[in-house]
Amino acid sequence: MDEIDRKLIALLQEDATLSVAQMADRVALSPTPCWRRIQKLEASGVIRRRVALVNPEAIGMGLSVFVAVEAGAHTPDWLERFSATLEAMPEVMEVYRMAGEVDYMLRVVVADMAEFDAFYKRLIAIAPLKNVTSRFSMERIKYTTAYPLHGPVFRDRRNGEDMDA
Repeated sequence: MDEIDRKLIALLQEDATLSVAQMADRVALSPTPCWRRIQKLEASGVIRRRVALVNPEAIGMGLSVFVAVEAGAHTPDWLERFSATLEAMPEVMEVYRMAGEVDYMLRVVVADMAEFDAFYKRLIAIAPLKNVTSRFSMERIKYTTAYPLHGPVFRDRRNGEDMDA
């Protein structure tokens, strides 16, 4: 990937509703090569999908909870059951397998405490868990879905060097 790809990715992360002509203009390409680059980024999996970002409070999902889980077992069967169940729970926005004292970290979004309590009861019924600790967000100070775009992945087409070089 090069600087033009980096610019296209940055534009799409900021506003995926831009037309191909608008993006092409901003990266100094004609629309056809611009569209081909976007298609290539999608086909290669760099761009996974284009979605609308929704304000959770506006749809009544104002309670964010970070749930730390210590596994009750460390077997492939336990992990498969745990993962499949979490995948089917729409309240679970993100799941990370962690290093350290906590095995899994979940970001859960619900309407209120009663809804979280119902979620918690479903969570602890999935599989044996050693410990579950919940932390409730009082305020979201920063939120972004845009990744920083720097580093050795992008090369400078003018001289073949990395962008950070």
